[in-house]
Amino acid sequence: MVDRRINWPNGARCAVMLTFDFDAETLWTSRDPANARRPGVLSQGRYGAKVGVPKILETLEEAGLKATFFIPGWTAENHPAPCEAILKAGHEIGHHSYSHRWVSDSPEHEIEEMEKGLAALQRCLGVKPRGYRSPAGEVSENLFRLLTQHGFLYDSSLLDDVNPYRHTLANGARGPIELPWHWSLDDAPYALFSVASPRPIFPNSHLLEVWQEEFREIYRWGGLFDIVFHPQVSGRPSRIALLRQLIAWIRTFPGVWFATGAEVAEAWSAAHEVTA
Repeated sequence: MVDRRINWPNGARCAVMLTFDFDAETLWTSRDPANARRPGVLSQGRYGAKVGVPKILETLEEAGLKATFFIPGWTAENHPAPCEAILKAGHEIGHHSYSHRWVSDSPEHEIEEMEKGLAALQRCLGVKPRGYRSPAGEVSENLFRLLTQHGFLYDSSLLDDVNPYRHTLANGARGPIELPWHWSLDDAPYALFSVASPRPIFPNSHLLEVWQEEFREIYRWGGLFDIVFHPQVSGRPSRIALLRQLIAWIRTFPGVWFATGAEVAEAWSAAHEVTA
């Protein structure tokens, strides 16, 4: 049997990252610019800023946990109050593009999304993020060059492992550390509905069963449980209750380390990379 266990801090059995992609309206405008003229569509994104983030912050405070919020630059510019509340509460803020535009074949657009997003986070929040998550997990070779150029510690965009690992660029240079996630650990496939792309809306029991089964095995393997929430989805009343229930259930397992993305990347590097 292949041993995939990681040497987590203080002998922890597995690491848990609670992450929140605070897309707000960009989730809708990036895929269809016409949505900018559809207040009903955009209201779903605004809910995340108006209600979802405050309730999530309240839940995390009650649990005494720090999380990682990946925020597009546009969101920081247009919803400064909830973004400032995230920062004030001591949570990590990661880069999530500028407008939630998917990676394309245009290096110019990739550079624009990277640099405008960085500038917005710095100007609005005074933050230079250490972590990045691409919209929809779409990446390119050029994107990893940009992440390395801008000094990012880690990326959390790919789905190809349950443990962190170090990227190597095409030219052989060291890239960022990857903190993998997976669609099964994302609230959107189960609960993000729109008229243009309808999906079933599953009850909490369905999501909880999937996430619990995945956690049990990642815990047994000794890996990283990197779960993805969206404030406009998991900020709904019953989903807040689900978040609270999931945290409490995970805490029944001994040796679980809740950490931010930067903490996970630093711990993995310290334990598994040889320093000169």
